[in-house]
Formats: sequence, C-alpha cells, structure tokens
Amino acid sequence: MAEFNRKAGVLWTGDLKTGNGLISTESRALFELPYSYPTRFADEVGLNPEELLAAAHASCFSMSVASTLKKNGFNPVQTETTATCTMVTGEGPAQINHMLLHVRCEVPDIDEETFERLIQVADENCPFSNLLRNCLQIEITSALIQTHGA
Repeated sequence: MAEFNRKAGVLWTGDLKTGNGLISTESRALFELPYSYPTRFADEVGLNPEELLAAAHASCFSMSVASTLKKNGFNPVQTETTATCTMVTGEGPAQINHMLLHVRCEVPDIDEETFERLIQVADENCPFSNLLRNCLQIEITSALIQTHGA
C-alpha cells in the first residue's frame, strides 16, 4: 500500500472582514496566492477555498473517469470536468452543501448507456467524491462526444 502526503498552508493576517491571506502548497504549484473576505463572500475577483475544493474535485473526478474508461476497454481521448461548489450563508454558520460536476468526454466506440454507467462507477471510485459524499449533495451531468476508432 502506498501513502501520499500532500501539504498546503495559509498565512492569515488580521480579522475576518478586513484581513487577508496567502495560500501556498508544498510543491509551490500555488505560492503565496492572495485571498480575502471579498474574494470569498463578495464579487471581488480572486482565489477562495470553494474554488480550490471545486478544482480538486474536478481534477480527481477526471482522473477517475479516465481510469474507469481504460479499465473497461475504452481509450478516452479527452475528459473535461467542471465543478461548481455551492456555499450558502444566512442564519447560522456558512455551509458548503452542493457540488455539481459536469463531465464531457471524447471516447471512441462507446454507446451512451455504457458511458453513463461508467461515469457512475468513476464517481464510486473517485476519492474526492467519496470524501464529500456524506457531507454534501453531489450531482453529475455528462455529455459524450462520440468518435469512432480508426
């Protein structure tokens, strides 16, 4: 069994509404990227934790789809996943309650029914879906770009 540890860290300065933070990852793929209250709870352009969660889920799901298709005898050309993470605020603490995944795949020689079944298998095998499944609603929509092998 292999174990992989990945690290990320944040330096936050100040209070919630007027402070700001810097997000970095150990690999330095993200390094001192700024975020703040307005980038998270208002319309200011910039990084926020919900986008990071959506990006992580989308990237993991795409890899799970590609793996599932290959294990079932198909050769995916391209898999594109977008994730929309929904956070609600109001009375009580803010809550992340929904993740919408939309996956588009270009896969030669697969029928729609098999494709849809394998998308569900990919979801069952996706580490991020399994992590989040009991905490929020995960909804998946998909589109097959059908191609035929040479």
